[in-house]
Formats: sequence, C-alpha cells, structure tokens
Amino acid sequence: MTTHSHHRDNLNVDVSGRSESNWPAADNEVADWTDKYFALTKKIVKNFGDAHVTYAVFMRRPVISAPMLAVEWLQSIALHRNIKIVTDIRYPEGSWVGAGEPIIYISGLFSELVDLETLLLQKLGPACVAAYNAFAMCSDLPKTAFLAMDSRHCAGTGMSEIMAYAASVGSWAAKKKCGSLGFIGNATDATAHYFEQPQGLGTMPHALIGYAGSTLRAAEMFDQSFPDAPMTVLVDYFAQEITDSLSVAERFSERVKAGTLSFRMDTPGSRYVERLDPTVSYAVLEKHVPDVVRSYRVESELAYLVGPGVSAASIWHLRDALDAKGYQNVSIVGSSGFNPSKCRLFAAAKAPIDVIGTGSYLPQNWPETYATADIVEYDGDARVKVGREFLLRK
Repeated sequence: MTTHSHHRDNLNVDVSGRSESNWPAADNEVADWTDKYFALTKKIVKNFGDAHVTYAVFMRRPVISAPMLAVEWLQSIALHRNIKIVTDIRYPEGSWVGAGEPIIYISGLFSELVDLETLLLQKLGPACVAAYNAFAMCSDLPKTAFLAMDSRHCAGTGMSEIMAYAASVGSWAAKKKCGSLGFIGNATDATAHYFEQPQGLGTMPHALIGYAGSTLRAAEMFDQSFPDAPMTVLVDYFAQEITDSLSVAERFSERVKAGTLSFRMDTPGSRYVERLDPTVSYAVLEKHVPDVVRSYRVESELAYLVGPGVSAASIWHLRDALDAKGYQNVSIVGSSGFNPSKCRLFAAAKAPIDVIGTGSYLPQNWPETYATADIVEYDGDARVKVGREFLLRK
C-alpha cells in the first residue's frame, strides 16, 4: 500500500486509477520503460542487501507544484507490488515552488523504488512547468476564460492527460490567488473531468467552413444540428473576419439576444485581419489604450499588439465593429499562439477578449521540464552527492 502526508483537497477532481490504465504498472512493463542502469542496480541491491532510502525530487526552475498524477501512479505500483511507499509532499498541489526546492520526498526499500525513477520524473516535470504557464496566463487575464486545446500538440495520450491535468492545477491556483475565471474546459472528452466538465467543449473547425462553402452556411448547419448549444463561429477562413461576423450576427439575432453566439478568430500570422494593416492597428490601440502603444516594445511584443494574425488590435477592431451594430452581447474568442508572453501583452492592451483557446501553455523549452531525483537518506543516514546538499530533508 501507499501512504502520503498530503490529502488531495486542493482540486475537486478525481484522478485515482486513471494513471494506472495509461501508464506502466506491472513489473515487466516498468522494466521495459526504465533506464537500464536502474534495472541493473535493482539486481545488485537484491544481491548485497536492501536499504531503506528517501528520494528528493526537484526542478531546476520555478514551477507550480503538480505532483498528484505521479503520486497516483506510485499508488498503483504499490498495489501491484504489495509494498509500502511513503510520499511526503512538501509543496501542496497548486503552490509555487522555487528552483531546487524538493517538491516531494519518497521513501521505501531501495530495491522497490530504484526502477521507478524514469517513469516518475516523466509524470512530474512537464506537469509542473505546464501548470506554471497556465497559472501565469490565467493570472494576467483574470476576466478571460480559457479553453485547453493542447491535445493535437501532445506526443500521445499519456502526455495529453498530463497537460490537461497541469492546466487544471495552474487554473485552480490562479482562481485562488487572483479570482481568475481560469480554464473552463478543454477540447477532449477523455480529460474533461479535470475541469469538472462532463465532456469536451468546442463547435467547429476550419474544415467545416471549407465543407460548407461559406462561414454563414457553416453556422446554419451547426445551428440546425445543435439548436440548443452555444455556438462559436470561426470567422477567419475567407479573410473576412469583420464581414462574416456581422452577417452571422444579423442572421442569428435570437442567439445574439440570448448571449449564445461567439466569434472565434484564428487568423494566421501571414496576414492581417480584414480592414487592418500596421497603420490602422496602431490607430485602434491609440483610441482605446494609448499608453500601451507609447511604451517601448521589442519586436515580438509589437507583433502581439499590432502585428498580423490575432493581435490585441484585431480584437479591439472586431469588438468595435460588433458594438457599432448593437451586438454588444456577442462574445469574442481568440486562438493562435496564446502563450504566457502573448497573454501578458493582451492584458497590457486591455484586449476585450472573452475566451482564449490555447495549447501554447505547453512548455516551449522542453529541457526546463526535466525533473531530477536524488537519494538523500540511506537507512536513516543523510547522504547525497556533493553539490546537492540543499536537498537534504530539514
């Protein structure tokens, strides 16, 4: 069995048992996926006598603690092996962790833990960094709802589960600290439970617009198929974001009144939104947030503000067009490259964006996700390799 010192009361979602079905748990499966020198060490320890050890697991950069998928996996291992693993979580789920600070201590017999390190670190490191990114984005835009659209960017279903869990942890932390709306859901049914949703959220991809032949016709098809569901219409397919938004809003006046119509802009970075260019983009921001355009900005920041694609200016531009026709009740959804940096600039520009669909909270610098584990105690004696004394349990 497994015991751990932290009761999972921070997030109101149940992950118990889920990681067991998606991650190696049986001894032969673990052996296939663990680093070979751990498997060899397991045999050596059995030959020369076991020891009770404690591992310290840490990250080399600041993160948001997201350890529970790793802990759930350890629980499944303990059940399969009928052993005892004790976990001491020093930073509860959703809390900020400094670089080099142990997130969790794991204790048990050396022979029973040594072959678990590879898989354990895979579950912990990426989750903590993605949770940090999600937290930053939700904190910068507390009045904007987020939708996790990361699955298509993940390397398999195992990573997809880890990333969805991470977004829910970062979102929860931002809700607690900043009162943020945070992540309201995600795009797939399999991981919707992390966001307390019965199923994934979403309406139409670009492929449906192409199939329908026009943005308006795609909206009509969706409305006829799902008349009682909220409708978010993609409006960038034909490079007519403003024209198509207004025509759809005119056609669906009842949805406008009911507040069940949204427009999603996913304009590629190769062109400007309809009726925008650099000069007009600057003018739009000068009208609404003059301070932001007068501040010095590096090239990448300027692109988020007044560049091609889904810029802060483009969101203000669409909002102005809708409001001018009396469509204040229509919401705006933005997607395309919304990472922490872009969200920070959208916050500075006070962009009137209601929902952001993002997969860009995924770690962009993958080496930053590498978690590390070191044994810090052998049979009760504190011992760690020179240079890692900061890991010793205090």
